[in-house]
Amino acid sequence: MSDLAALLQQALALHQAGDLRQAAGLYRQVLARQPQHFDALHLLGVVARQNGEAQAAVELISQALAIDASQAVAHCNLGAALQDLGQPEAALASYERAIALKPGYPMALHNRGNALRILGRLDAALLSYDAALAILPDYPEAFYHRGLCYQALGQYQVALDDYQCALQLRARYPQALCASGVALHSLQHYEAAIAQYENALRLQPDYAEAWCNRGSALHKLQEYEAALDSYQHALESRPDYAKAHEYCGNVWRALEQPQQAIAAYQQALACGGDAPQLDYLLATLGVGTTPATAPANYVKQLFDQYAGHFDQHLQTVLGYQMPALLDAAITRQRPAQQLATLDAGCGTGLCGPYLRAYSRSLSGVDLSEKMLEQAVLSCCYDELTCSELSVYLLSQPARFDLIVAADVLVYIGDLAALFAATKLALRSDGLFAFSVEQGSATQPEDFYLQASHRYAHSRTYLQRLAHQHGFSIAEMQAAIARQDQGADIHSWVVVLKAGQY
Repeated sequence: MSDLAALLQQALALHQAGDLRQAAGLYRQVLARQPQHFDALHLLGVVARQNGEAQAAVELISQALAIDASQAVAHCNLGAALQDLGQPEAALASYERAIALKPGYPMALHNRGNALRILGRLDAALLSYDAALAILPDYPEAFYHRGLCYQALGQYQVALDDYQCALQLRARYPQALCASGVALHSLQHYEAAIAQYENALRLQPDYAEAWCNRGSALHKLQEYEAALDSYQHALESRPDYAKAHEYCGNVWRALEQPQQAIAAYQQALACGGDAPQLDYLLATLGVGTTPATAPANYVKQLFDQYAGHFDQHLQTVLGYQMPALLDAAITRQRPAQQLATLDAGCGTGLCGPYLRAYSRSLSGVDLSEKMLEQAVLSCCYDELTCSELSVYLLSQPARFDLIVAADVLVYIGDLAALFAATKLALRSDGLFAFSVEQGSATQPEDFYLQASHRYAHSRTYLQRLAHQHGFSIAEMQAAIARQDQGADIHSWVVVLKAGQY
C-alpha cells in the first residue's frame, strides 16, 4: 500500500470512529500531496457537512465530482448538503443523478423522498420512500420520514404505524417518539401524546420541540401552569424559539393575563416569529393597528387543525345554528328556479345539505385543504376549490345566482374588496347571503378585532357597503349564531340582492 493510500485509510478509520477533526486533518494532508484526489475532496466535504458547514461541503463535493462525475454516493452527499442549505430543488436534481447512476440506492431514494416532501410533492415522496423500503426493509429513517409524509396528508394513524416501525428498528429514536406524539395530538389523544413527548425527552432532555409540543398538549388539557413550565424548558434549550414564546402568550391569554401575553408575543416577534400572525394576535389585545383581515396562514392553520373534529365541536359543544339561519333567510328571498350556488368558505360542508336542495350546481371554495377533504365526504358539491376567497371570486365573473358565506367574514375586517369581488361573480339579481358578528353599541368603528380573534361589524357599515357596491338589502336580521365559552354570539344574518349591470 502506498503512503498516500495508507494516509487515506487512516483518515477514513478516524472518520468512521467519529474523530472528525483528526480525519479532516489527514484528508487535507492527502490533498496537499495530490490536490485532485477524489476521495479526499469528497470525504472532506462529508466532514464539513457533519460539522454543520453545508456551503463548504457543497464546494468540496462539487470539486470531487468535477474530477469524477460517475460516483453516485458523492451526488447523494451533495444533495444532502444542498438540502441543508435550503435548496430542495437542487438537492432533488443531485438525488436523481445518484439514482440514475445507481438505481437500487436506498439512501438516495430515501433522500429524494425528503426533498419531494419539503417541496410539497407528497404523493411522489411516498413512492420514493416505498422504493427505498422495498430495497432495504430495515430502514428506520425511511419509516420515520414516510410517517411525516402521511402526517402532512392528515393520515395520522398511518403515520403512527410508520413511527412504530421506526421505533421497533431503533428504540432510542427521539425524533420518531416526538413525531408519534404529534400524530396522537392531532387525533386529540393528548395524554398519550404527552407520554410520547416525555419518552423523547428522556432520551434527549434538551429537545426543545418536544418540550414545546408537550406544552401545547397540556394547554389543550387546560393544565396551564404545567404548559408554561414546559415552554420554559423549551426556551432554556433554545432562548430564541419564537413558537415557544408565542405559545406562552396563548397560555397567558387563557389565564386572562393580557400584559404577560403581550410581552410573550412581542418576544416571539423579536425572535423572528411570523410577523403578520403575531401582529394580528397583538391587535386582539389592543396593541398596534387593526389589520384589515386575518392572515391567510393563520386561518389556514386554524381550520386545518380543527378539520377532523370541526363539525362535532360546532354542533355538539357550541350549538351552531348559522347554516339553518342562513337557509331560512335564503328560502324567504330566493327565486323559484334552481340556482348556480357557491358556498364561499365552505369548510367541512355544513351548509351543503341545505344549499343542495335548491341548487342545480353547487361549488365550494375554502382556504383549508383539510377542511375540503372533509367536505368531499358530504357528497353535496359538484366542485371544490382550495383558494383565497377574493382571488377565486375575481376569476368567476357572472357565474353564480347565489353566494353564501356562513361565518367566513368574521375573519375579514375590511369587507370592501370582498363585496366588490362578490358583485363581479354574481349574475344580475343574484343573492349574497352571509353572516357577521354584531359590533357593540359602545364601539363606533365600522369593524374591530375582538379578543376572540374574530372581527365584529356594525350594521351601518354593512348598509353603506351594500349601497356602494350596487346591492339592495333584502334582509338583515339579528340572530344568535352559537355559544362561545357559555356566552351567546350575536350575529347579523344578511341577504343582499345584486342590482342590474
